[in-house]
Amino acid sequence: MSNKFLVSVLIPAYNHEKYVQETINSIIDQTYQNIELIILDDGSKDTTWQKIQEMKPACEKRFMRVYFKTKENEGVCKTLNELVSLSKGKYVYFTASDDISKPQAISTLVDFLDSHNDYVLCVGDDELIDENSQRVGWDRNKNIVSLDKAKYKLFGDYMRSKKNFDVLSDRFGKYDTLVAGNYIPNGYLVRKDALLKIGEFTKEAPLEDWYMHLQLSKIGKYKYIDKILLSYRQHDSNTVKRVEYMLQITQQTQLYEEKLVNSLENKKWKEIFDKNVNQIKMKFRIGNFIKLYKLKRIGSKKLIFEIFGHKYQVG
Repeated sequence: MSNKFLVSVLIPAYNHEKYVQETINSIIDQTYQNIELIILDDGSKDTTWQKIQEMKPACEKRFMRVYFKTKENEGVCKTLNELVSLSKGKYVYFTASDDISKPQAISTLVDFLDSHNDYVLCVGDDELIDENSQRVGWDRNKNIVSLDKAKYKLFGDYMRSKKNFDVLSDRFGKYDTLVAGNYIPNGYLVRKDALLKIGEFTKEAPLEDWYMHLQLSKIGKYKYIDKILLSYRQHDSNTVKRVEYMLQITQQTQLYEEKLVNSLENKKWKEIFDKNVNQIKMKFRIGNFIKLYKLKRIGSKKLIFEIFGHKYQVG
């Protein structure tokens, strides 16, 4: 494993006072040494910024460069753009301010990208943890349950059950597999030059990770490494639990992507998009129907519906 390449670890932080120091410590504990750590606090309303500042002395001892900043709340897209612009590494490692990276995560991902120049992104599997950092799993409807009751003990288990291709093959991360929705685990390493090629994040495509994957998949290959490299936090404030909001930003991002592929000279992407668009729009019609009827209960049963392969339970 080579440490000759600088890796920029980018953390957009917002209202994670309970978790952010655990996230930072997991980066301190990385076996890969040549790291710069850049954290932007996007106007947190709790003590997240104070918790970040408390970690600065330890971070300055550990990392090649440390940059911490707090600012007015501008949203995730502007925050990510600023993070990328501040980064100096050959590779960029994104992590949320409530997730925990395994010690070998960055070294594993760098080793792969360093020896496979035609790949733009690689990622490992995610285990699931609760607000107390205890391992949990998902039942068939993606509700959090104890591991002994879990149908899916890892994100990879869920991903495999929903995809009609081998995720260890070159089909992983292909544009045609991503058009119907994002399935890439968290904790990915990306080539910085690839990020610059696809341009900035935009509020017109507010589901920023899906938007990024759609653009990156047009210029290079993705690799899924079948090892647990991240602990993905499940708690009440996860964006994915805000059902109506997720439906809205997913649809908005899809519409922007449709506009984007229609404007490209290379019509390859438009053809792939159009091939999948009816399936996508049907899911939106179902989702908007549920919104229209205000997610009513059916008798005493809880209503379960699915958007982009993700099942949600309401009531």
